[in-house]
Amino acid sequence: MEAWLLEYLPILIFLGIAIAVAAVCVGASWLVGHQKPDPEKNSAYECGFEAFGDARSKFDVRFYLVAILFIIFDLEVAFLFPWAVALGKIGLFGFWSMMVFLGVLTIGFIYEWRKGALEWE
Repeated sequence: MEAWLLEYLPILIFLGIAIAVAAVCVGASWLVGHQKPDPEKNSAYECGFEAFGDARSKFDVRFYLVAILFIIFDLEVAFLFPWAVALGKIGLFGFWSMMVFLGVLTIGFIYEWRKGALEWE
């Protein structure tokens, strides 16, 4: 049991130091900073002017299609880098499994293209 605890001792020390440094930084900021809020500082800020209308308004479906398009390319990039690094080790099976993955993403891209998500009016 003692050996197990000794293995985690550096982690606990690191967490203790991190919490102490964070507490000192927040405390110093609170002590040094001016604590005189006025109505202008407490007002809601949104794009430089006061908010108007309801925040729960409906959006055009194209915004969601663009979000799907972003996810498609984000996933592609997130999986292509590790795949390219390990391509020599994973062999032919890894190559073809990535081709299937890219094929699925291409189908999603073609779907969005046909739906007109890339044409903004």
